[in-house]
Amino acid sequence: MAGRLEGKVAFITGGARGQGRSHCIRLAEEGADIITVDVCEDVDYVPYPGPTEEDLAETVKQVEALDRRIVATKADVRDYAALRAAVDDGVAQLGRLDIVSANAGISGQMAPAHELDEDAWSTMIDINLTGVWLTCKASIPHIKAGGRGGSIVITSSAAGLQAYGNIAHYVAAKHGVVGLMRTLALELAPDSIRVNSIHPTQVDTPMIMNEATFRLFDPEAVNPSRETFAPVSQSMNALPIPWVDSVDISNAIVFLASDEGRYLTGVTLPVDAGATIK
Repeated sequence: MAGRLEGKVAFITGGARGQGRSHCIRLAEEGADIITVDVCEDVDYVPYPGPTEEDLAETVKQVEALDRRIVATKADVRDYAALRAAVDDGVAQLGRLDIVSANAGISGQMAPAHELDEDAWSTMIDINLTGVWLTCKASIPHIKAGGRGGSIVITSSAAGLQAYGNIAHYVAAKHGVVGLMRTLALELAPDSIRVNSIHPTQVDTPMIMNEATFRLFDPEAVNPSRETFAPVSQSMNALPIPWVDSVDISNAIVFLASDEGRYLTGVTLPVDAGATIK
C-alpha cells in the first residue's frame, strides 16, 4: 500500500535529532523524500548542547534505511543564503518541493522578562521567529513552481497559545509564528498551499530534558532530574501523562501534509495532552 506522502518531497529544519529527526523518518515512512538542515553546533544562550554533524548523519542513515532519498546540509536558519542554497540544492537533486516543516527551534535563558539579556532575546527571536520566516521564504517559490499546491507546517508550542513565566522571548516568538502562519495561509491559498501551526506540550527531546528546564518548572528541587520533573510536567497536562513523544508531533504533521488535511489551512493544532485547556 502506497504511503500517504508517496512521491512528495519535504523540507524539514532541525533534522539532526529530536522532533526534526522524527519528522524526517515519519514522513519518509509515508513515502516522502527529504531535504533537511541543522546548525550542528552549540548556540549561545541555549542551556544544553547543540546537535552535531554525527547526529545529522544518523538521520540520513535512518531515512536511507527506509529506501528514501535525503539531502542533508549543515545550515543555520538565521543564515538566509545558506538556507536558500540548501533548499535549492535539495530541489535540484530531488526534483520538487511539496511540504515544509519549519521545526528548528531552541529554548534559552530563563528569567523574568525585565531580567533577560538583550542578546539572549535577539538569539531567540532570530531562530524561533525569523528563522521560520526565512525557511518559508526560501521554500515558497519552489512549492509555487510545482503548481500542485502544498503544505507548510510551522512548529509553535503550547506557549504560542498561552503565556508562561520566565520565558517571555520564547512565548513571544511562538505567538509570533502564529501570526506569520495566518498571514501565509491567506497569501498562499490561491496557490492551494495550506499553512498551519502545531502546538506541542512538553516533548521528550533534549530541548526539554535538561537541567535548566527541570529547574524552571521545579525550582525547589534539590537535585532536579527527569524523575523529579515528571510529576510537575504532568500537572500541566489534562491527560495523565508528563510529556508526549516526538512521533506524536510527526503523526500530526503527516496528517496536515497529506490529502487527509487537504482543506485545513490557518489552523492552530494543539498536540498538547490538554495543556492549553487547563
